[in-house]
Order: sequence, then C-alpha cells, then structure tokens
Amino acid sequence: MDKDYSLREKLPAEVLVGGNAVWSRYRRYPVFGLRWLVGRSLLFCSVIAVAAAFIGTGVGLTVQDPGVAVKVGITQFVAFSLMATLGPALATGVRHSHWPVARERKAVVVAVLVGMLLSFFIDRIASSYVESLVTPGLTAIGIRTDMPKPGALVQAIGLVINLAALVIIYGLFGGGLALRAYFSERRRWDDHRHVQALNELEGRVHEADLRLGVLQAQVEPHFLFNTLASVRALVRQDPAQAEATLDALVDFLRATIPKLRDDRGLHATLGQQLDICASYLALMKVRMGGRLAFSVEVPHALRSLPFPPSLLITLVENAIKHGIEPKPGPGRIDVVASRQDDMLRIRVTDDGVGLQPGLSTGVGLANVREQLAARYGTGAGFRLSPSPTGSGVCAEISVPVGSPA
Repeated sequence: MDKDYSLREKLPAEVLVGGNAVWSRYRRYPVFGLRWLVGRSLLFCSVIAVAAAFIGTGVGLTVQDPGVAVKVGITQFVAFSLMATLGPALATGVRHSHWPVARERKAVVVAVLVGMLLSFFIDRIASSYVESLVTPGLTAIGIRTDMPKPGALVQAIGLVINLAALVIIYGLFGGGLALRAYFSERRRWDDHRHVQALNELEGRVHEADLRLGVLQAQVEPHFLFNTLASVRALVRQDPAQAEATLDALVDFLRATIPKLRDDRGLHATLGQQLDICASYLALMKVRMGGRLAFSVEVPHALRSLPFPPSLLITLVENAIKHGIEPKPGPGRIDVVASRQDDMLRIRVTDDGVGLQPGLSTGVGLANVREQLAARYGTGAGFRLSPSPTGSGVCAEISVPVGSPA
C-alpha cells in the first residue's frame, strides 16, 4: 500500500469513477475501504428495504396474513442485505490489513468469491424459509404448491441455467463490479501519481530556472557598474584613457551581449564563457593603463562542453578587484581549463595581494556557490586557495562533464 494512498481519504478527482450524485458518492473513497463499504451498504440496503417491503406486502395480500407479510419482508431484507454486503465486507477487512499489494489483490478476490459462495447458501436458506411461510397460506386459498417434477434432463438443464443466473447475480450484486473497480483504481492511482510526479518535476525545473535567472541577473551587471564608475573617474583625470576604455567597453559588449542572450542566458558553453572573460580582460587591460597581463588557455576539445554562464567572469572580476587593483605595479591573471576523468576544472589565478579577510564571503562568490548548488547539487565544487606561485589567489571551479549548464 502506497503510504499516500489512504483508505480513509477521498480519492483525487483524476482517480475516482462516477459522478457526484447522492447514490454514487461512496465511490469517492477507495474501493473496499471502510467509508466506501458504509456508503455502499447504506445505498444497497435502502433499495433492498423498499423491494423487501413490496415483496412482503404482495405475499401478505396473496395469503391474506399480515404476520407472514412481515416475516417474508424481514427475511428478504436480511438475506439480500447479506448477499449484497458480505463479499465486499470480507474484502474490506482484507484491504484494511495493509498487506503487500500482490498479496492483497489475491486475498480480495478470494474474499469476494467466499462472499458469493456464502450468498448461495444464504439464498437457499432464505428461500426455504419463505417457502415454508407461504405454502400453508397458498394451500388454504386453493393454490397448489406440489407441482409434478419435470424429467431428469429438464431438471439438469434448469439447474445449470439457475446456477449460471445465480453466479451472475451474486457476482454483480455481491461485489463483482466492485472487484473490477478495485483493480482499475490501482491503475488510475498509479497514472495519477506519475502525472503528479511529472508536474512536480516540471515545477522544480521552472523554479530552478527562475532562481538561476535571478542569480545571473545579480552577477552580469556587476562588472559593468565597476567599469562605468572607472570611466566616470577618468573623464576628468585622463580623457584619452577614458575614451580608450569606452571603446574597449563597446567592443566587449558587442562581442558578449549576443552570447549572454543565447537560450535566455541560462545555458552556455565553456568556449563562450572564456571568450567573454578574454574580452573583459582586454577591456580591463586598457582601463588599467596596460599594467595588466593575462592569458586564457583551454584545449579546443573542451570549448564545446556545457558550463554555467556568468561564473568565470565573476572570478576574473574578483581577481582584478581584490588581487590586481590593490597591488602596486604590474599584475597577471591566468585562466586555465582542463579535464580530469569526468570532471571539468577551471582555474583563475592571479599574482595579486593574496587572500584577504572577507574575500570568500562577498556577494559575487556567494552567487557562484548558489548557482553551482542549484545546478549540480553536491556534484560541483568551488574553492579559493593561495596561488601556487606564492603570491595571489587561485579560484577553482569543478563541474561534472556532460551535465547540463
């Protein structure tokens, strides 16, 4: 039994069968559940009570004996109520035992069959009792009850027809249709859960895309604001340098904006991100008066691999802002990509002032960690460490090869 599939709660609209009419509302609950059984029993017994009252009244009028009428009506009501509810009641007991599904299905079928068998005996007993009540009255009014018996062949044919009719009646009346609904209910529930799981997955994917879009929206304008602030400061101090910086910024935006817009900016390749970093470093080299040197090295085979947008540019910007700009004199930034087994590793190394307090807790690096976690969970990695050259910082991102960026 699925833990979400409660026998006491209403079925989802996609699972239940039947309308919302008063006589079919019991079908809103799982077949052979207690609430289903109570609702079905009330419906069937109400109809049986009306039918039994008519039968008793008709017999009473025929034999002209009110006492016989009452006894026949009560007998018919009890017998038919048991025939209608016994199999379903046994199956309900089975289903509430919370057995494994395969075992439960077999036991439910057996329970309904046992109920049909018991209904046969109940019918025979009730018929014999009613016959014993009615016969004296019929005899008293001159109606013969001792009709001659037909031949053996006719009796055999009649018995077969009677048994076939009883099986059909007991099967439909005593839980056969409910048995069919029980098996189809499990299939409908599985289909419902499958659709629900797909909808939940689509919702999570959509939510993740929205979150990534927000993170990226925080990251992409960051370096533009810094560059424009630098141009503003250079306009009065060094107009020629400001003009050169603006020209480099225009070239950078012309080269990178189409790539940032690809696929709504949520997916990218390593080659695209490295090209953006190279354009940005060229811009920063002009802005810093030529004291910045850089290199971008990546095997050509790795350029087409998926890689999250906006992460590398954040690391490069941090290397300049916290490493190269505070350092007097020339500085260098190297961007290197490599593949180790099923992991893609990208390192941004600078020879600046080194790790400083609070460097790893900035907004930019926090966004890097959040975007990696949102896309890859624990499958990706990010770390800051001292540069292997002895000065500066090395920032490294590792992501699984082939995972969607």
